[in-house]
Amino acid sequence: MFERGTVPSGTSSAAPARQRLVVVGSGIAGLYAALLAADAGADTVLLTKGRLGESNTWYAQGGISAVLQVPAPGDTVAAHIADTLRAGAGHCDEVAVRLMCTEARLDIEGLRRFGVRFDMGNGGGPALGLEAAHSAPRILHAGGDATGARVAEALIRAVLAAQAEGKLRVLTRAYATALLKDGGRVTGVGYLQDGRTAGIEADAVLLATGGAGQLFAQTTNPGVATADGLALAVRAGAATADLEFFQFHPTCMVDTAADRSAAPAGPLLISEAVRGEGAILVDAGGRRFMRAYHPDAELAPRDVVSRSIALHLAKLGDPNGHVYLDARVIEEARGAGFLERRFPTLTRKTREAGIDWTRELVPVAPAAHYWMGGIATDHSARTSIPGLYAAGEVARTGVHGANRLASNSLLEGLVFGRRAVEDFLASPDGASWGAPAGAPPRTVSAAAGLPLTSASGAPAGAEPRCTLGDARVGSAGGAGFSFSGGGDARFSREALRRLMTSHAGVLRSGELLGEAAGTLERWAGVVPTGAADAVAAHEDRNLLLAARLLVAAALERSESLGAHYRSDEPVETMSLPKASLVHD
Repeated sequence: MFERGTVPSGTSSAAPARQRLVVVGSGIAGLYAALLAADAGADTVLLTKGRLGESNTWYAQGGISAVLQVPAPGDTVAAHIADTLRAGAGHCDEVAVRLMCTEARLDIEGLRRFGVRFDMGNGGGPALGLEAAHSAPRILHAGGDATGARVAEALIRAVLAAQAEGKLRVLTRAYATALLKDGGRVTGVGYLQDGRTAGIEADAVLLATGGAGQLFAQTTNPGVATADGLALAVRAGAATADLEFFQFHPTCMVDTAADRSAAPAGPLLISEAVRGEGAILVDAGGRRFMRAYHPDAELAPRDVVSRSIALHLAKLGDPNGHVYLDARVIEEARGAGFLERRFPTLTRKTREAGIDWTRELVPVAPAAHYWMGGIATDHSARTSIPGLYAAGEVARTGVHGANRLASNSLLEGLVFGRRAVEDFLASPDGASWGAPAGAPPRTVSAAAGLPLTSASGAPAGAEPRCTLGDARVGSAGGAGFSFSGGGDARFSREALRRLMTSHAGVLRSGELLGEAAGTLERWAGVVPTGAADAVAAHEDRNLLLAARLLVAAALERSESLGAHYRSDEPVETMSLPKASLVHD
């Protein structure tokens, strides 16, 4: 076994008696952890619900933050720690932040060992970029704005090579449906594959399933981000934390024209850099509106731009609608061809979607981007259930606090994915397992007081209806509910996404959240369970459960903090400092 805090090299050390680790998820945390475990000699099985490349990691345009052995002039690990804590609005776990920032360089070397090649600078060392809210250049990129895809490609190649050598097994199209337990300990995973149910025993399970962007009508996340890991853990009784904190990107391209010859191949962010070059935001009437909301207009911080768009759409009576990004003004001011030279990837992708942004407006809307909350873990990625680890976006490690710092998400997945493997190899029987430090009582944090129904996937015998208890605020019965679907809207994934966008998205209030809670409660009691072998039905139940947990947490936190904005926050909290930073 390898020492804590060091990058494993080679396969000279082995896990005792070939203990088995099952990793669920194939983003950066899952791929990297599986490679480390297999390299150390553990019996490693990697499950992924689709293809290996289907993950949030693949779509990450930002880079990976790390203070290297030879840092940028003036940069220090202490500065990275301070930047992360500042972005988190006083809500971070400082110990977790220190671990992540201190150990970052180790996992950058680990990525290089598995074939990741970072962009190089003119001096022969890695090119280090400066991003918003970082005090020094420390962002590594691979392939420019395609870092996530390049990192995933390299790790997937390494995983397939390890599988060919018999070091690990990969199960694709294997959708995890349940955590197997024995005596209060997780002992394996039940899953669906090609319409058949199966199970695999394990000495421990690492959930690395990503986030839940599909909760909202607009998201930067791919279709696989359906809260699967969170739902698995909650139904098994695991603690969760900080579920009210969901980060939104202000300008994600919206596919609005059904008759276009092509559609976006995936979510497309329009970077702040485009607005930095002079692009403006206009509504459907061609009116530039940002000046009415902030003196910096389109150059205001990301959370401000997101809220301003949401407010403007609400005033127009279309909370699920979109506005337009006008980049034509850049081309007019800088000359023909400037957009293609400055933004080659965005130019190509908008063109592939049927939009010539040198001549046409680009429809955009705030999009769910990253969930800071998740399954509560300790500093070794252990959850409150023995035998169950969590890493990456599905976990709440505490490093992001109330708002994530740019380019820290991929780093978090690396560091805590590795720390999970280290802990597993050091104590495969879980003898030292304990509840995550500081985690609230499981009965409170796992479901925020929500008894789970069979419709949302709880064990048989659960109450047929659920209540929000003390978390309910205002008129939650749903009588006045309206989200462009009417108060009698039946459950569907689209209806859920529209509800969450209009009532629990960028703008929140006790009244809106209470209405959402009432509708979610009604849906939880009547939503069909669907066929046992239907992945979509499982995903719907997972999303519904995640929505109820998020809304309950947002109701409980009445003040605004970080990415959680309450328009009705109590007067006594309005004067307190609030984070308003630009994040990736």
